[in-house]
Amino acid sequence: MARWDHERVVCSVLVVDDDPAFRELAARVLTGWDHLVVGEAGTVAEALQRASELRPDAALVDIGLPDGDGFALTDRLVRLPWALHVVLISADTDPATARAARRAGASGFVAKDELSGHALRHLLEAV
Repeated sequence: MARWDHERVVCSVLVVDDDPAFRELAARVLTGWDHLVVGEAGTVAEALQRASELRPDAALVDIGLPDGDGFALTDRLVRLPWALHVVLISADTDPATARAARRAGASGFVAKDELSGHALRHLLEAV
């Protein structure tokens, strides 16, 4: 039996994207799965500050941010002194993006148009 069939695992998540509408959509999807969205950020600098303050279990991070990129941010987030899992997201669906996400230390990559799909839920519930 799958873990979510008998036990809900609540995961605290920081949503990082420069588009406020996308952050709101992501937060609704995640809370619909009973995850706790503890904060949002629109830049690399804000994400680092919010992560340090909130200590989430996971971060959903856009690759394209106004003050840097999600790959470099992922590298910094996974080096924080607690186990923080990062899932990178992007509108870019190039297969090379998923490989680059893994090299940066992310738990995985999900295309933005697959936000409500099984892949993201699986990555977060594996935290």
